[in-house]
Amino acid sequence: MTSKLNLTGWWRLAATAGLVLPFTGVALANETPWRLHEVLSAPDWLEIGGSYRVRYEHLDGAFRAGASGSDQLLVERLFFGVQANLDPVYTGFEIQDSRSQLDDAGTPIGTDDINAVEVIRAYVGLKQADVFASGDEIDVSAGRITMDIGSRRLVARNRYRNTTNAFTGIRAIWQGSHGTQAQAFYTLPLDRRPRTRDRLDDNDIANDVESFKVRFWGVDLVQENLLGGLTGEGYVFGLNENDRSGFPTTNRRLLTSGLRLFSAPARGAWDFEIESALQVGESRSTADPTDTRDLDHRAGSVHVEIARTLDVPWSPRLILEYDFASGDDDPNDGENNRFSFLFGVPRGDFGPTGIYTALARSNINSPAARIQIKPSSNVDGFVRYRAVWLASNRDALPSADLRAPPGLRDPSGMSGSFAGHQIEARVRADLIPGNFRLEVGGAYLVKGEFLKTAPNAPRDGDTAYFYTQGTLSF
Repeated sequence: MTSKLNLTGWWRLAATAGLVLPFTGVALANETPWRLHEVLSAPDWLEIGGSYRVRYEHLDGAFRAGASGSDQLLVERLFFGVQANLDPVYTGFEIQDSRSQLDDAGTPIGTDDINAVEVIRAYVGLKQADVFASGDEIDVSAGRITMDIGSRRLVARNRYRNTTNAFTGIRAIWQGSHGTQAQAFYTLPLDRRPRTRDRLDDNDIANDVESFKVRFWGVDLVQENLLGGLTGEGYVFGLNENDRSGFPTTNRRLLTSGLRLFSAPARGAWDFEIESALQVGESRSTADPTDTRDLDHRAGSVHVEIARTLDVPWSPRLILEYDFASGDDDPNDGENNRFSFLFGVPRGDFGPTGIYTALARSNINSPAARIQIKPSSNVDGFVRYRAVWLASNRDALPSADLRAPPGLRDPSGMSGSFAGHQIEARVRADLIPGNFRLEVGGAYLVKGEFLKTAPNAPRDGDTAYFYTQGTLSF
């Protein structure tokens, strides 16, 4: 199959490079980044800026159900935003343009990769100080928004993924003067469009839509400076989701509550993090429109890590990690035990997404070890080893379930629970600090018994994934 190649992306890259190159000498000489609002001599109350990123990905050794051979993908993402700060009111918008090149009919692309010319933020807000007590501040915004909450494991604005979770609704954040923060939100998540393969292949433009058939709300509380300088967090998130036109779902009605406790990393000291979440409600086993059986949803997850940063050059940080997220124990017991990671991101804990996306926070039982280094203020990297078991050997491997329903699954459990070993690495460098970052990374998945013997498992060898990307901020 011939890969597509849309030259639009190359022209945009060349044009953006032409815009930034005249200013690179200034940035290097002054060690301060240039910004578009300064170049345009915009007034102080007006912020203008954005970023452009292009990434090449290559994968050898398929692991998804029914897949085979190798894949490649070139993705590009442009952000451009404007905000007017008219104290105490502010308003703004942000456009995202996410496209792909070089994919063919077998490449696992979707709305995680492509979302051309979409307004992901269009909002009005109010910031007011000294509302309930001296030194506090409240920030209320409404419209189309993006969110990062807590560890970003359950609610996040995507960074590695080529498209972004966006919502229409209202959000309020209160910041106290003694390290207390409280926030609440009520939103309608956006359905990214288009969804059909032929329109995605063409990078077609279609407006994302929201619907009252999908409602996502939550409350999050954070308290700093607990005993021993720890930070604690508690949250409750609610999701009500029903099928809508052209978008079948598992009809989730979930309540997710969690606690998180952590300490900040410091040279020559130990630090730790523990986060646990419980999920209850109702859901269906699949998104198949013929699947109309509502199941009791009972699921949970936990993340634990303990680390030490050495007080030596390059500041190596040694980390031991453990992640568990429940899977469905029995396909016929009237319960769904598969943990849903809502609108979170797997990248930080489980490796690259894109055309890889081998692991996610669902049906996983996995210890890991990681070492991070920072040779200079502009360069950092890490290497991580992770051993992977399924939490339930009768449920799907989460990545395969997300990308190719019904996924790589053995309902009999005879394929075992060991999925394999993953080795992941990344190096990134701010070549022009504040303006241009280069990143190179990848992952190698040594397939275990489950990935080799499950029904529909590819008979390819181990999986090797590589990517390189450059990001220009302006």
